[in-house]
Amino acid sequence: MKKYFKKITGELKEIIILAAEVSREANMPAYLVGGFLRDLILGVKNFDIDIAVEGSGIIFAQRLAKKLKSELRVHERFGTATLILDGLLKVDIATTRKEKYPCCACLPVVSCGLLEDDLMRRDFTINAMAVSIVRGDEQKLIDPFGGRDDLSAGRIRILHDLSFKDDPTRILRAIRFEQRFNFKIEPKTLFLLEDAVKNGLLDKVSPHRIRDELVLMLKEHDPLKQVKRLNNLCALSFISKKLKAGKSTYDLFKSIDKEILWFTKNFPAHRQLDTWLIYFTALLAPLAPGEIKKTTSRLGLRKGEEKRIISYCQSSRRLIQFLSKKGVLPSRIFFMLEPLSYETIILLKSASQNKYLKRYITDFLEIYNGMRLYVSGNDLHGLGVLPGPRYQKIFAKVLEAKLNGKVRTLQGELGLIRELIKITD
Repeated sequence: MKKYFKKITGELKEIIILAAEVSREANMPAYLVGGFLRDLILGVKNFDIDIAVEGSGIIFAQRLAKKLKSELRVHERFGTATLILDGLLKVDIATTRKEKYPCCACLPVVSCGLLEDDLMRRDFTINAMAVSIVRGDEQKLIDPFGGRDDLSAGRIRILHDLSFKDDPTRILRAIRFEQRFNFKIEPKTLFLLEDAVKNGLLDKVSPHRIRDELVLMLKEHDPLKQVKRLNNLCALSFISKKLKAGKSTYDLFKSIDKEILWFTKNFPAHRQLDTWLIYFTALLAPLAPGEIKKTTSRLGLRKGEEKRIISYCQSSRRLIQFLSKKGVLPSRIFFMLEPLSYETIILLKSASQNKYLKRYITDFLEIYNGMRLYVSGNDLHGLGVLPGPRYQKIFAKVLEAKLNGKVRTLQGELGLIRELIKITD
């Protein structure tokens, strides 16, 4: 393992050195575990450090947070804590523990345990390895289930036969890791996975946990691969009984890929897209409006997320039809697109191949989006217009003229306002 440790540089290395200091000072054995160790062996960048501690993960985290001067979030129930650092870095610290599942798909009952117990509770062999963070011990990989061999062979394998019954969300995680790393779910694990799906175990999981796993899948590098494999192995009825995905959905995903790249490249100053939400909206779009509302409510999406999904599904057909016409005035384009989220706009551009629509959306993002007037309420007041609803009507008329190229300067805006005042007086 020493050669892998040499690959750790910069702030990550400093964090691990300080964690080793805490381990020695507190006399608490601590280990790199989980996804960070897996990705370290694979040579994949991972900025989320996972540390398991024999002792008290919370006390360990408090001492490390003090050394790092970082924010700390504690989760007493599970004996875990998270250190939030600047940039992309995050450190998850957990007390080594045992888990017992009282029933299928229930949250586990947690008790203290040793490292061996902690590795036993994990989902797949590739995530059930550990290595000490203390200098001198880092050369020895603790690998009781053959995770390193499975990494080399590209296998996704569960640790025991009841794994999917204990936690059916592992079905979704197996697919996610398989597609992320271009691995294969090994035959026995695949048999048990398909049996769990056939017995409806995903329907027993809390909808909020299903939502979280779906979001992670749709945040992966290639969401289309994720959804295709998910659809092939599980169908999508655990999301909605009426949900299906076929060629039209897959084609839309491909188009979304291109439009997200286009947006990211051409508009770096705009806020970052919630890309998973675009794909999720595309997945739900074939459903009836009532079923979409029912599904988003059941999954517990945030109000803003739900609003963006419903906004697209309710208005997309009308907007696509209108924006596919030649000669639509810039002001009409602005007033139609300005209230929409970037996610909705990108999805509109993805859903249509019409050249006019694509041009209008490009113009909106390049020219009209965020366009503001030179004049203000003070200017109107100076021209003798008393504050009230009339202000908004005048501003709307001036903005329309500016969008359509009829006024371009402060003087032009003021001149138009004087004309509008004369008409209404």
